[in-house]
Parts: sequence; C-alpha cells; structure tokens
Amino acid sequence: MLSENMINKIKAGASISNITPDNPHFLFGYPFVERMSTGIHDHLLSSALCLNDGNNEVLFISNDIIYVNKDFVARVRDKISENTGIDESNIMIAATHTHSAPVTVDLIINSNDSVVPKVDRDYIKFVEEQTVYSACQAYKKSEPAEIGFIVADATGVGTNRHNPAGLKDMDVPVMLVRNKSQEYIAAMLVCNMHPTILHEDSTLFSADFPYFVREGLKQLLGEKCTIIYYTGTAGNQSPRHVTKSNTFEEAERIGKIVSDSIKSNLNDSTVYSSNVSIFTGQKLTDLPKRAFPSVKEAIHHRDNTKEQFENLKNSSASPREIRTAEVNWFGSEELLFLATLAEKEGLHVAYDSSLPTEIQIIKIGEWAFIGWSGEIFVEYGLELKKEFKNLSLITYANGELQGYIVTQEAFEKGVYEAGNSLFDHNAGNIMLQKTIELLKEMKQ
Repeated sequence: MLSENMINKIKAGASISNITPDNPHFLFGYPFVERMSTGIHDHLLSSALCLNDGNNEVLFISNDIIYVNKDFVARVRDKISENTGIDESNIMIAATHTHSAPVTVDLIINSNDSVVPKVDRDYIKFVEEQTVYSACQAYKKSEPAEIGFIVADATGVGTNRHNPAGLKDMDVPVMLVRNKSQEYIAAMLVCNMHPTILHEDSTLFSADFPYFVREGLKQLLGEKCTIIYYTGTAGNQSPRHVTKSNTFEEAERIGKIVSDSIKSNLNDSTVYSSNVSIFTGQKLTDLPKRAFPSVKEAIHHRDNTKEQFENLKNSSASPREIRTAEVNWFGSEELLFLATLAEKEGLHVAYDSSLPTEIQIIKIGEWAFIGWSGEIFVEYGLELKKEFKNLSLITYANGELQGYIVTQEAFEKGVYEAGNSLFDHNAGNIMLQKTIELLKEMKQ
C-alpha cells in the first residue's frame, strides 16, 4: 500500500552505467607509487538519480573516480540538459574518490611525481559518454514515487586521520526512493570517510569499501535498486586507525558496517511521502590564494618531516603512526614543489582551472544536500550542521580545488593535507559563510 499522501507529485528514475576501462590504467591516489591495474575486482560505476516534483527537476550523479574537474562537469551538464531539458545548475556530479581508478585530473602536484601519467583523454571521453547515458536513462525511467529519509551510523568505519579521538562525523543520511508498488528505485547516501582501505599493493579496479556498501544495500533493497554513494567531509577522515589489513576482505567488513546500520534503521516506522517539494540554489565564489613559504623554509620543513618519518620507521611499533609520518613527508615534498612554483608565478593554471568554485544546494523536502568541490575537512560540515538541521555536505562535487580545504590548525601543524593545499585556510570559512547565506535565502 502507498502512503495516504501518495498523490503522484514526485517522480523518480535511477540508472547506472559501467565506467571501467577495458585496458590497463595507472591507479591514482597514492603519491610516488607506480601502480598499474592488472584486472577488475568490481566495476567502476556512474550512478544517477532523477527527481521531479512537477515544478523542479534535479539529477544526482556519482562516479567511481577520484576527481571530476570543472570542464568535465560543464560538458556533461550541457549534454544532459540538451537531452532532458533539466537545468544545468540542477545537476550535481561528484566523484566517490576511490583510489583504485584511473587518473581523471592533471593536478599541479602531479608534475612533481614522475610516476603519475597525464590524463587519458579517450578515457575521459568514455566516462563523459557513460555519465550522460546513465543520467538520461534515469530521466527516461521516471515514474511516480515516494521518498523517505533515515540516518544511519558509520561508527567503526574510520576516525580522524591525525587523531583517532579527534573530530569526526559518523552520521550517514540516506534518501530512500520507491515506486507505487513499494519497490525500491534508489537509495542515496553520504558517508564522511576516505574510501582508502585498499593501498599501493592492490592493483584491481575497485570502488573500495563503497562497493560493499552497495552490495549490502542491494541485498536489503533489491537488485534493481540503484545505490548513489557520495563521499562527504572526508578530507581529514580515514580508515587508517581501524583497519586490520588493506585487503578486499577488510573493505567488505568496513562496508558491511554501513549497510548493516542502514538495515537496522530502516523499519516500519520509516515515513514515506510523494508530497515532497524540490528547491535548488547555486552560488559561485572566489577563494583566497595561499601565501606560500619561501623555498628555504619549505626545504627546512621537508627535511624535518622526512627525519621524523625515518626515526619512527626505526623506533615505532605502530604501522599507523609510521604511515601518518610518511604521508606528512609526502605533503612536505609537495609543499616544496608548490613553493618553488609560487616563486616563479607558476600556479596560475591550477587556480584558473579551479576558480570560481561552485556551491550547490539541492533541497528535497526537509533535507538539504550541499555540493562543494575539493577535499573538505570535517570541521566545516560539523559547523553547517550546528546552523541547520537535516543537512549533508557532499564533497568532490562539480569540480576540484587541486587538493584540500583545511583548517587554520592544520596549516599551523604542517600536516599532509596542508602541504598540497593551494588555498588559504580562510577559504573553508568563506565557503561556509556563502553556503549559510544561500540556505537562508532559500528559506525566504
């Protein structure tokens, strides 16, 4: 039976397409490691959900790649809009940020890493075509539907990368969509954790632990249900301190935590409605560029972090502590490279490709889903949630910012993420304030 308020206001459709390469590719995500694919564990997917309330139509798209850039997003939006009539500003396109997929963006820091190849333009064209296809199929499949929301708990999936007792956000908001026969069309979720169970020794294409989240949810919701998985504020969130190994078995264990929590929170009291309104907002904003240290200062920092890593490698019994020191050293190498470029005024291409950055809001009933580009520290999502209820921040969306948006504390400590950040620490606060302003405007 449908809910009493099922008046066929909402229509929904969902679809997936395969974006796995049919030839070997460099697997991108870990610095200074040559890592070519040798096969497929699970297919990389482009997953799409179309929603229409009779007045407004939106598309949520998530791709199993590490980044999307602004040019990619612009081309895909244009083609989808041409085929469906959906306004380009109503289309959200994000990456799950798997580190077991090809290079999709030529980051400026890649120029300092001799093992990382340039983007394969043929692969990008293929991903664009498949993304447009899945989106258009979702649009064509639209049918009367109803929507429900639950919030699951990802505790045990990971922690703050630098301090296991530090700030984190384990909430996993889930939007459930089912048709008039109460068959699940789609489930969309946001998890604030880096999908990095698999490390340098894994050479198979994979979505990492999100694949196992999807598999667990399909067992619960039906094989025909499309799972749209988004990564939230994961910039300083990692499975590093909870994993027992870097294997697919461990990725399955971590993924099962999320799907089991969704299962336990989905029950007869879950409220569904088709009388749901959709509102959208978009704002473009500039961000302050970073004042880089001198090359001399950057060399000193690099030498210190390398020494700390070498000392821990010889004295620490904790692989996690050693790994944290190692990536901090990677970050200091990248900072030195960027400081050298900054002295030569060689960063303008990276800035031009990233700015202005887009803030996108798609509000479905009482829930607001916010799209930010970049790798965002969890502090910013938590600040937003202090201001507004029923809100989720989706990152790696609608472009990239050539790295991380970090906090002032991270800059002062000189941690890995601050090493390769191109923007001042105030950038995150600016994005935060612009988002709050836009949310308030949408309430009026």
